[in-house]
Amino acid sequence: MFSSNKIPKLTLVGAGPGDPELITLKAINALRNADVVLFDALANEELLDYCHPLCEKIYVGKRGHQKGITQDGINFLIAEKAFEKGHVVRLKGGDPFVFGRGMEEIEYAKQRGIEAHYVPGISSVFSGGYHLIPLTDRRVSDGFWVITGHKSDKKFASDLDLAVQSNSTVVLLMAMSKLSYIAEKYQAVKRTEIPVCIIQNASTSKEKMAVGKMSDLVKMAEENQLTNPAIIIIGEVVDYHSLRLSNFEKQYLEV
Repeated sequence: MFSSNKIPKLTLVGAGPGDPELITLKAINALRNADVVLFDALANEELLDYCHPLCEKIYVGKRGHQKGITQDGINFLIAEKAFEKGHVVRLKGGDPFVFGRGMEEIEYAKQRGIEAHYVPGISSVFSGGYHLIPLTDRRVSDGFWVITGHKSDKKFASDLDLAVQSNSTVVLLMAMSKLSYIAEKYQAVKRTEIPVCIIQNASTSKEKMAVGKMSDLVKMAEENQLTNPAIIIIGEVVDYHSLRLSNFEKQYLEV
């Protein structure tokens, strides 16, 4: 039943890559004012501690190719709970507008007369930065590509054919099931020695990481048991990882 003293409202909130401290103040305020929170598998549940005790919290997580609640089901819940209780916060891992289907949810809400807002989150695209791997550096990378390995038609984004020829950093999301395909694309343009990094569960206590060359991409994942959720970073910027703890720093810490 519609709550007469509550305006139906949706706030799409980015939860960041995993570390609960990597969330904006605006996102925290949205959680504090939420009547209902619909949260994803990649959103750290510690963030739910910001919610009011009477806030209804509903898990709507989906992981990779595993079965779970459908997007249609999530959309329906957004509308149902907004009209029933008022302010719905949709808490999504990373940033909702980076392969997060956030715009679909906002459109669904607006088409039903529900007020809708967006609060950006730190995307997993920036995961390399925690290991001193920048997305750009004027000496080796003039820009970056962010490409999905899992489009709605199950195919890899066609932009990869252009990206493999670029000097810019390439960041691949949702692509762990297609490592051989990626390696073949780089082999075709004779760039098998380009540095590559895989980071799983970035910024969390479960984080795992491997660094190597494109020629070893599949081997890196197998030997380090790297699976989803993970991000793949390709480019000369990956070599900066070796600067994370310099010899001087090591000597200083050992004193």
